[in-house]
Amino acid sequence: MEVKSTNQIEEAMDSSYDRKAEIKAFDETKSGVKGLLDSGVKRVPRMFHSGIDITENTGSDSKLNVPVIDLESIHNNPALRKEAVTKIRSACQEWGFFQVINHGIPIPVMDDMIDGIRRFHEQDADVRKQFFSRDLKSKILYYSNNNLSKDKFANWRDTVGCSMAPNPPKPEELPAVFGDIITEYSKKAMALGCTIFELLSEALGLKPSYLKELNCAEGLFIQGHYYPPCPQPELTLGTSKHTDTAFITILLQDQLGGLQILHENQWLNVPPVHRGLVVNIGDILQLITNDNFVSVFHRVLANHGGPRVSVASFFTNSHDPDKGMSKVYGPIKELLSEENPPMYRKTSIGEIMAHHFAKGLDGNHALKPFRL
Repeated sequence: MEVKSTNQIEEAMDSSYDRKAEIKAFDETKSGVKGLLDSGVKRVPRMFHSGIDITENTGSDSKLNVPVIDLESIHNNPALRKEAVTKIRSACQEWGFFQVINHGIPIPVMDDMIDGIRRFHEQDADVRKQFFSRDLKSKILYYSNNNLSKDKFANWRDTVGCSMAPNPPKPEELPAVFGDIITEYSKKAMALGCTIFELLSEALGLKPSYLKELNCAEGLFIQGHYYPPCPQPELTLGTSKHTDTAFITILLQDQLGGLQILHENQWLNVPPVHRGLVVNIGDILQLITNDNFVSVFHRVLANHGGPRVSVASFFTNSHDPDKGMSKVYGPIKELLSEENPPMYRKTSIGEIMAHHFAKGLDGNHALKPFRL
């Protein structure tokens, strides 16, 4: 009798595995990863297997930390504002990420926003399913993994999101479990975003209103991510390695942790700072600053604990189909010179977003096709 080797058995299993069928069955439940756990799953399904060693290139240098910047009194104390601008300039050039404290969003509002997203994902699946959609024209988007068919593996995460500016949904169109709080939180996030764009403008040596006048703060898209407890976190990721397409992202995360950024070829943890918010540079801001500020790779680990909940506020005008998608951007002229020529061609938000969605989470930087 022929004895098959382990490799032969694995090859036979690979040949009989139908990824498309597994994805289709999962997606048709419309209840996400949370639905898998509710159904009693004890092992991570094959479609989620990343094949990535998450311990590889993981930094252990505790001295390397994403900068924390205090925004206390920056509106009425010129010296403190100058100090904050200097720190932000350094953070945007060297890290692409920083955290802010004393940012003006009250703690109860932040806590309520996290709780609202948790309530949405933990309500009855039949209620969640009513909002299931990946269509960007939908008022509310609820899904697990935006691009299941293109991504190499699925992430252990569910998402609900909506555009809150310039044309927010009507109150009755928002899910009841977070409608009031996302309306309040988005106003606070928009105000903070405007402040950060002022500081970024000054860090570039431009007038404070420069980036706002480029409509960088015009659009706000908020996503509430839910990372259920994972039975085998070493096999998958909460979010794959990627960069954000926005101008900037402001991230509110609970205290569970798991966010990592790729800094000097090392994966470093971005631990939650008490009362803090994470800010990171997006692809479009890297393009218009001509690589002055960098949009860096980041990911989220899956974990046994949890669930982990985070709220990402993306500043971009891309979700306004009449105005945002056709808006053309190129490197800011004031930043260019013979010594610093343009690194990118002019391109529209729509073209950048189309490329982002077409390529999926493939691990490549989204700005590659737009370089000169």
